[in-house]
Amino acid sequence: MRMYKSINWQIRTFFILWLIFLYFNIRQPFSFLLLNTFLGYIPIELSLELDNKHIKNSWLMWPIFMIWIVFYPNVPYLLTDLFHLEQLYPYIQGNLRLDSLIWFNYACLMVTVIACLILGCYSLFKVTNALAYKMHLNNIISKLVILITLTFISSVGIFIGRFLRLHTVYIMLSPKVVIKQLLSMWSPEMLKFVFIMMAIQLFACWVMSLVYKNIKNTK
Repeated sequence: MRMYKSINWQIRTFFILWLIFLYFNIRQPFSFLLLNTFLGYIPIELSLELDNKHIKNSWLMWPIFMIWIVFYPNVPYLLTDLFHLEQLYPYIQGNLRLDSLIWFNYACLMVTVIACLILGCYSLFKVTNALAYKMHLNNIISKLVILITLTFISSVGIFIGRFLRLHTVYIMLSPKVVIKQLLSMWSPEMLKFVFIMMAIQLFACWVMSLVYKNIKNTK
């Protein structure tokens, strides 16, 4: 338990320091990175609370999960932020520009994306295990089904955020409009995008599981 507490506080400390760093150093056209990093951190923090046995074994687990599922798509959503690198105009006459500002912004974006992707998988595993425990489905197949279902939901969430540009506040202000858009968004191209984002998430989770198993076997 002490080990998990240490890991959790290392994660919290990293995000606090990183958000402070971004607040004071990041500028246009990458000012979006501060908010997106914070939104990506929220589900990671929520999943850390599942280490608390009192929460895991009580009804509190369900509201935490509901909030987590709303915010978790913000984690893989950061992968689509890589397209913002185009705004840096990194090429000149076919060659990469040697400009410290370009590479600084590149580094900030990559640190956020890599950190959130890795810790997002960590969060996803925690929530998957918590759901399996709560529903008494502790076999591998059941956990895999839960994991795939969560990546599907999050991939749909990425599509909603990236292409429909819908935010949670819209549900409260214009629920009928939101529901209409959600019902009409399904198409072959939309599903292709969803399955691509699912594949990326599942691949990252697979790599993380291999690393974890290797570390566990070497102890």
